[in-house]
Amino acid sequence: MGIYSCLGTSLAEVAAALYAGKSGIGIDPARGAYGYRSQLTGIVARPTLKGWLDRRQRMSLSEEGEYACMAARETLSTAGLDPDSPAGCEAGVIFGNDSSTQAVVECHEIMRDKKDSLLIGSGGVFRSMTSTVSMNLAAIFGLRGVNMTVSAACASSAHAVGLGYVFIRDGMQEMILCGGAQETNVYSMAGFDGLGAFSMRMDDPAGASRPFDAARDGLVPGGGAAGLLLEEAESAARRGATVYGEVLGYGFSSNGGAVSQPGEEGARRAMECALADAGLHVRDIDYINAHATSTPQGDRCEALALDRLFGTQKTPVSSTKSMTGHECWMAGASEAVYSLLMMKNGFIAPNLNLETPDEAARNLCLITQTAERRIDRFLSNSFGFGGTNCTLIIGKYHQQ
Repeated sequence: MGIYSCLGTSLAEVAAALYAGKSGIGIDPARGAYGYRSQLTGIVARPTLKGWLDRRQRMSLSEEGEYACMAARETLSTAGLDPDSPAGCEAGVIFGNDSSTQAVVECHEIMRDKKDSLLIGSGGVFRSMTSTVSMNLAAIFGLRGVNMTVSAACASSAHAVGLGYVFIRDGMQEMILCGGAQETNVYSMAGFDGLGAFSMRMDDPAGASRPFDAARDGLVPGGGAAGLLLEEAESAARRGATVYGEVLGYGFSSNGGAVSQPGEEGARRAMECALADAGLHVRDIDYINAHATSTPQGDRCEALALDRLFGTQKTPVSSTKSMTGHECWMAGASEAVYSLLMMKNGFIAPNLNLETPDEAARNLCLITQTAERRIDRFLSNSFGFGGTNCTLIIGKYHQQ
């Protein structure tokens, strides 16, 4: 696995930040200058790709594609593959991505100002497509298997991992690079800001993302990229690969209602579907990484669904979005990585800024301080606009 986020640009950095309960949220003055109401965001450093990728490769990469390259490089390295000698790799790539806004805006500005489409160049085409991440990763790393992008709002990369699991389980692929990427530029989130979805706690960036807290006032956007190399067990064993975990279950549902309305029933059905797919009971889950984005309605619906399924078990729950903000298209993959790091290192990261739990969440076992805890199986939720719901269940791998 690999990660490039506001918590750090390597697995080691991110694991340390999770354990310390360190927030990666800050202020982006460019958002204020552009006209945003909220300037809060997860602060992600742009990577330096010169010296690794040639000019043509860099010209085809969107911002989120740059992040994805960094996460993919670490993913391949931790998988025991050489990212710098990728030719002939039979792995596929399935990444979640639901926008590439900056390239579209920049192409429009060239046409508006210069009235000449020749000035856009080929790079503008490849940067602006929603499939920009998966196409570039396949080209840069020489991946010759399945090559596709999942576009499913904030559940995009969770579905990417789920589909990778299904492809491998059904014998269609041995190895797939799965993950998600999210741009953080000023063009990418203006519509969300216009909906009033963002927190306005600009005087306290680290305290702005408050999942399940009664005083929450909206989400904080984040971004970056995360990758997981999924591989058929016998293939991994032949290579002597280090295995961080095993995908046990994939569940999904649609709310079937208004595009912006979360749903308790849909969330519950996705979790039940994943448990059934894994052949597990609620008592078998040791930790839940909640979707909880710090929005009033979304957190409430998920809390009710969690209480209905897990309330009597008092299963530990936290939302890492309290540290990262909502990483949108990458969130399902990044939260799988965050939870895998917790499972590997024996702790549960805290749900920061939880002072007074919302009434709907008061029966949940919400973890507010880093807890030393053995995790054998965890459940991770990802929900998105349009009522798309996805649940992944991942456990420790026990070789047969």
